[in-house]
Amino acid sequence: MSLLVKGRPEGREIVSVTPRSAGWKYVGFAAYRLRAGESISLDQPDDELCIVVLSGTVTVTWRDQGWREIGERDDVFADRAPYAVYLPAGDGVAVTAHNDAQIGVASAPGGGPYSARLIVPKSMKRFSRGTGSNERFVCDILPQTEPAQHLLVVEVRTPSGHSSSYPPHKHDADNLPHESALEETYYHRLQPTQGFAFQRVYTDDRSLDESLAVEDHDVVLVPRGYHPVVVPFGYESYYLNVMAGPRREWHFKNDPAHEWMLKV
Repeated sequence: MSLLVKGRPEGREIVSVTPRSAGWKYVGFAAYRLRAGESISLDQPDDELCIVVLSGTVTVTWRDQGWREIGERDDVFADRAPYAVYLPAGDGVAVTAHNDAQIGVASAPGGGPYSARLIVPKSMKRFSRGTGSNERFVCDILPQTEPAQHLLVVEVRTPSGHSSSYPPHKHDADNLPHESALEETYYHRLQPTQGFAFQRVYTDDRSLDESLAVEDHDVVLVPRGYHPVVVPFGYESYYLNVMAGPRREWHFKNDPAHEWMLKV
């Protein structure tokens, strides 16, 4: 099975990944585009959800709770954090767009004793990682320091001509505190939209080794292995990461062959 899931250029559902379609146990992801006044219903009672307002303004309702007119970005490349909503169970969810909007829906097995909540931009940690042409800009939407059952959600903007998720790292071994086993999806966006980026997913023994050309709205599955991203000159990259596994901790191992660059 290919690790590349192509995004749809038109229609309400942009892309959808389930544990069954991915062949794993934890991570689900979907992205939707909504026209002004359009609503979408979600019904995933066994899953926790993190609904990320990628662009536009929406209202999210769940059971007897609601969060009205959240979101203030024109697109994912705006220099600001998003709004998000965490739900411990995904039953009876409705999202209504007040203008043209796009949302990402991260999911993982639920059942935890957590409260539904709005996650506001000012609560999210934003920082740069790497130096030189390895620099990228990170926003922690749902990090391990915030309550959830399995989900970890983060977004990253990578400038033109830069590498990201680099040096290559992996998190596929249950070897805490040195490394954690986490499945992961990358939801890619490019600016301008006709652009592309490259992502490689590979293991030490090369039993898995795929190099993928990703376009706007594509998803890359990372079941295991190292997974660097490279962005050609002239295009800016954005990706939304969803991670989940048996333990909700993010510890990674760098590829020893490339770890030297952290010391120069």
